Amino acid sequence: MSEKLRPLADNVLIKRFKNDSITSGGIHVPEVAQAKTQTGLVVAVGEGKLRNDGSLSVPKVAAGDVVVFGKYSGTDVELDGEEFLMLKEGDLLGIVEKDSDVRQAQV
Repeated sequence: MSEKLRPLADNVLIKRFKNDSITSGGIHVPEVAQAKTQTGLVVAVGEGKLRNDGSLSVPKVAAGDVVVFGKYSGTDVELDGEEFLMLKEGDLLGIVEKDSDVRQAQV
């Protein structure tokens, strides 16, 4: 049976990117000694945060976005043997954009 997790409110479910296990010098680094990455792929997004006036704030991220988050942010969640990270949208530091998108935004 496959489980699916739908975040509530302004929570975001992220699949953390894996580190390279071999350094540029060719040394193998065991998984236990590797630092966790601070980038990941947004898998699912909640419907938004409820404001005081009763309206919902629309999330600025969507499934498929690559994001950067704080080192100690969020809660680790395991589903079907896979590890995910659940955190508030406010804990996200930024969305990684492609070079062409960044150049167009600067013009």
